Amino acid sequence: MTHSHVANHGHSRAFALGIGLNIAFVAVEVFYGLAANSTALLADAGHNAGDVLSLIFAWIAIGLAARKPKGKYTYGLRKTTILVSILNALLLFAAVVAIGRDAVLKLMEPEPVGGRQVMIVAGIGVVINTFTALLFMKGQKHDLNIRGAFLHMAADAGVSAGVVIAGLLITLTGMAWIDPVTSFVIIAVILWGTWRLFTESVDLALDAVPKQIDPSKVRTFLLNLNGVESIHDLHIWAMSTTHIALTVHLVMPGGYSDDFIADLQKELKTKFGIGHTTFQIEQKRIDNKSDQDCG
Repeated sequence: MTHSHVANHGHSRAFALGIGLNIAFVAVEVFYGLAANSTALLADAGHNAGDVLSLIFAWIAIGLAARKPKGKYTYGLRKTTILVSILNALLLFAAVVAIGRDAVLKLMEPEPVGGRQVMIVAGIGVVINTFTALLFMKGQKHDLNIRGAFLHMAADAGVSAGVVIAGLLITLTGMAWIDPVTSFVIIAVILWGTWRLFTESVDLALDAVPKQIDPSKVRTFLLNLNGVESIHDLHIWAMSTTHIALTVHLVMPGGYSDDFIADLQKELKTKFGIGHTTFQIEQKRIDNKSDQDCG
């Protein structure tokens, strides 16, 4: 049996800066959202607060992935990153309920909204979220956590731009109902992203094959290896939000060369992004299969 571990790329400075800026901006949005009586600003603040949590969790994931297994945690604490993703989604669902309730009340009984204040604060949000997204642009090509941070911040910049437009329309028309309606649009954006986060996190918690991997392609790849007659007990699962594992029994009647496993590890990492692998080589098929193969 052989194992391969994935190395993490450090982005601590980008995370620290991005989290600090966005926490400060959430505080500003909440203050001016209350001062301007703007549900849209408060909704955007809730959205940004959720994404701050996502940044924190992604940062934690990188730290946990670097820790060595210890004691009874033979895989380390990597899977906690999946659990906190579920928690993140549940917190966002709770925020949506609170935002939606306030928006409904203000839609039924419109109140004056400080459109100019909404525009200025949301405009600051566009700048901060765009800058934060740029911090993660380079690393997002190689790390799913970094990619998630980049996409969250890019989406936030777009939502803040929408709030700027809402503030402009309120200033020009004086129509207070534009503010709660904008809140419903933001709620829709939050729900769309959060539902995907929730379902993907639950799938990973249940050891489903990560969505970016096609198990049938992995199976075909393994069956086409020189010397492999058949395979069984193929399992692919996420050890964390950034680490993918694979175990498989390879039936190879003719045996294998010294470089076979090392080369196979490299190919699985390159082709499928699977970095933690365990192989059992069998020279004779053992018909005592207890587990269902994936794929």
